[in-house]
Amino acid sequence: MTVGDLSSSTISSPELHVLAVDDSFVDRKVIERLLRISACKVTTVESGTRALQYLGLDGDDAPSALKDLKVNLIVTDYSMPGLTGYELLKKIKESSAFREIPVVIMSSENIQPRIDQCMTEGAEDFLLKPVKLADVKRLTELIIRNVEPEEEDKSKHSYPNRILQNNTDSSSSHDDVSSLDDDTPSSKRMKTRIHGS
Repeated sequence: MTVGDLSSSTISSPELHVLAVDDSFVDRKVIERLLRISACKVTTVESGTRALQYLGLDGDDAPSALKDLKVNLIVTDYSMPGLTGYELLKKIKESSAFREIPVVIMSSENIQPRIDQCMTEGAEDFLLKPVKLADVKRLTELIIRNVEPEEEDKSKHSYPNRILQNNTDSSSSHDDVSSLDDDTPSSKRMKTRIHGS
């Protein structure tokens, strides 16, 4: 199975590992390059089925070398032959082991019902292709916000991701986000305790 690049280059702590899923070789290379610029470790696979195999969700035993491999974020194309990105999202969110991993959907088509459907199923974000460096920086912020609360054992706050898309750190810490609607489905999966360091 061609499971992208598992090289162990030195990455700033915490190590951020992204699983990128796309049937287009060119799109996989673009997202991989952008994520590497943002100091992420990247594993690329060419289909939703391969992603499930990589995560050990295909029913077979996962290779022992991958059992303890932590994935911080899954980025997947929406339109793929076989298992679509939407179907992959649903399978991940149905898994007790992986449902907390943020999943971001990418698509070249800006179709609002499709976006709403993915967000309802638990996607953290929906990116329009071509993905840009600014999008990837937002994704790495998303990962850090999900990793930091685990490491620092702080109380977890749940806010919708859409509010955070343009939020950037300034010199002071931002601990309050006002007027947020916690009833959106993605709010259950966002941990957004933001603090300056």
